[in-house]
Amino acid sequence: MAERRIKEIAAATAMMFGGSAEVDYHRGYPVMVNSEEQTEFARDVARNVGGNVIEAPLVMGGEDFAFMLEERPGAYILVGNGPSAQVHHPEYNFNDEAIPVGCSWWAEIVERRMPAA
Repeated sequence: MAERRIKEIAAATAMMFGGSAEVDYHRGYPVMVNSEEQTEFARDVARNVGGNVIEAPLVMGGEDFAFMLEERPGAYILVGNGPSAQVHHPEYNFNDEAIPVGCSWWAEIVERRMPAA
């Protein structure tokens, strides 16, 4: 809808001044929607490995992982880092103490989803 309206407005505005408009609209990332089932699964595993599960607020960010979620249900999950600045900020300082819990979380996710034969 946004693409169509932008083209309509551009054409109408240009026409008012005796011109024409061409819009080259570039689509960004798709909307990223976590599967409720997969999110709950990841949450349960985090609790099992002793992680402090905190629900992050919803954001209107973009992420290329959304392309994967269009193909398969999944969940975009993060390992928290405490009170440091956000990732990509010059003052960001990764908390190395999060590594064992984060690794255990990912390993447990894999072990539950792909148990040994």
